[in-house]
Amino acid sequence: MIQAIGLTSNPRKELPPAVDDVSFEAHAGRVTMLLGAPGAGKTTALRLMLELQPGRGVTYFRGRPLHSIGHPSREVGVLLGEVPGHPARTVRGHVRMLCAAAGVPARRGDEVLEAVGLVSLREKRLGTLSRGMDRHLGIACALLADPHTLVLDEPARGLSAGENRWLHDMLRAYADQGGTVLSTTADPKEAARAADRVVTLDQGRLVADQPAADFSRTRLRPRVAVRTPHATRLSALLTKEARTTRRSVEVAEDGGNCISVYGSTCADVGETAFRHGIVVHQLADEIGDMGPGAGVSRAEGPAASDEGMPSTASSFTAPPSVAPPVSATTSDAGHPDGPPDSWPAACPPAARPPAACPPAARPPAGSRAGEEARVLESGSSTGLPPPLSVRPAPRPLHPLRYEIRRATGVGTGFLVGVAVLVVSALTAVLLARIGHTPQPRLLAAWPRELPLPPAAIGAGLLGALAFGDEFRHPTLAANRGSVPRRLGLLTAKLLVASVAALVLAVLTVGCDAELLRLVYGRELVEVPADWSPLAASWLGLVIGCAWAGVLAAGVFRSTAAGLATVVAVPLLVGPLVSKLAEGPSARTMAGAPLRVREVSPLRWPFGGERYLEGAVRMIAQPVGGALTLSLVVLLCAYLLTSLRNRAR
Repeated sequence: MIQAIGLTSNPRKELPPAVDDVSFEAHAGRVTMLLGAPGAGKTTALRLMLELQPGRGVTYFRGRPLHSIGHPSREVGVLLGEVPGHPARTVRGHVRMLCAAAGVPARRGDEVLEAVGLVSLREKRLGTLSRGMDRHLGIACALLADPHTLVLDEPARGLSAGENRWLHDMLRAYADQGGTVLSTTADPKEAARAADRVVTLDQGRLVADQPAADFSRTRLRPRVAVRTPHATRLSALLTKEARTTRRSVEVAEDGGNCISVYGSTCADVGETAFRHGIVVHQLADEIGDMGPGAGVSRAEGPAASDEGMPSTASSFTAPPSVAPPVSATTSDAGHPDGPPDSWPAACPPAARPPAACPPAARPPAGSRAGEEARVLESGSSTGLPPPLSVRPAPRPLHPLRYEIRRATGVGTGFLVGVAVLVVSALTAVLLARIGHTPQPRLLAAWPRELPLPPAAIGAGLLGALAFGDEFRHPTLAANRGSVPRRLGLLTAKLLVASVAALVLAVLTVGCDAELLRLVYGRELVEVPADWSPLAASWLGLVIGCAWAGVLAAGVFRSTAAGLATVVAVPLLVGPLVSKLAEGPSARTMAGAPLRVREVSPLRWPFGGERYLEGAVRMIAQPVGGALTLSLVVLLCAYLLTSLRNRAR
């Protein structure tokens, strides 16, 4: 059960809040629809409920607010907008990454993909999915952890009529199993057709909260849909008769040969047409749009709507993908056409076998619509995925497994590594040709004119990319959703970034040395006598840049800010540290290892004072000191951000 109390968004300068004091309930075992025109505040209300947007009010999910739930993804399945995954990630890779975040086995991803009909498309990239397939994937991600509650923002947007029926059947089956379903829509007929209870919003305020039957009776207007080649003449006759008999009848021309008659019946319209010898091709009682004052919703696609609303009335316009309303239709010969399932161009409900669809209703096999139809047919008979039968994990997130899947699921990291190796090797060859470059800088391709070597910049970029998915996916938000333990996630990201930086550092030196040997001979790649401190400094620099990128991206919530912080370390922080290191402070730093050894009552085993002295010398360097100072500041900022979010 969901209890939303006093949801109010923050004011927007001179504009009123998008949501103002909205309270409602969504009960278990029922489908609740949040209805409103675009801009009415539906999405903002959902974001306030999920604590993804600052504001006032509180929402209880089975008696607890979301931030107090230890495993939010197993309580609430969320679909907000498009699936916010990396376009180059495969469907299967994206779902398995979310499995690791939710703490469920990887086979659960295959189960939900089979349930929504995407099992045959699991190797496709997210960027190549159509709108309908993207909605299927979003529903699969919401069902992944077998949650008790589904919160969906316009899940039917972009779906065809057949997929709409599949979605409504799936939501109904989910509610029948005891789950709570809260969905938004801009189409009142969809709300009346699929929901048990309809909550209507208008300009951020609650205007109605009623059962679907009462909503259909009080908020929807019945009408008569007429299709005739003499639409203009029949419209004029109906208007004249209504004026003569003083009846409230409204006639709206829908374009072409169709008109909609409000305030009349099929019998009256048919008799008028018969008396004046007008041929009628279609005559149907339908549930039309909402009454005046309901707002206007513009459909995507063609400007003409299939709902046939009067142009002068304020009303909702259903998207073209919504299935036509169920109606009893009579032809001009007086013979009924039968129920909608028997119409020649109609496809039966999703519960019936796909083979029962008439050939005329199926799109061409080579078109995208045909591919979507095959996807729908493959998943229409599977229903909901099986319940999650695995034992709940002691922790809701396996950070290391999740981070490995996130980093290796796309080729960005590999492309960055290849680019770093190529740039570093070419720079090393160019520096050797120019001459006057020390061997350590030559192997690292780090001339004095550059603030950082290519390997350090590449490691910083890989670190800055570590938080990309968490910025886009609401269930992976670092302070909400499936990742409540920020420190555990940070540790996993730092560990993976360290391994990637270490591999990149070793490969860079190896490739540079091999290319220098092939071009100039062995004299340029001799092993220096002080190779141990040089290697430690090199690895410390590259790993430190990777850590700086991770921490900066997590603090500023931006990949660009993370990379800018890495580059700013030698450019801005380095000169500051150099000034601080001048004078008495530098002389004091020089004797630090000896004084530490004298103060400590224990003796350093295995010559530990040498390692300590080497570490102090690394930190005493301008770049090393600047990097150390930046890491300390970023880590403190990250911890303060975590504490602030926890306090909120």
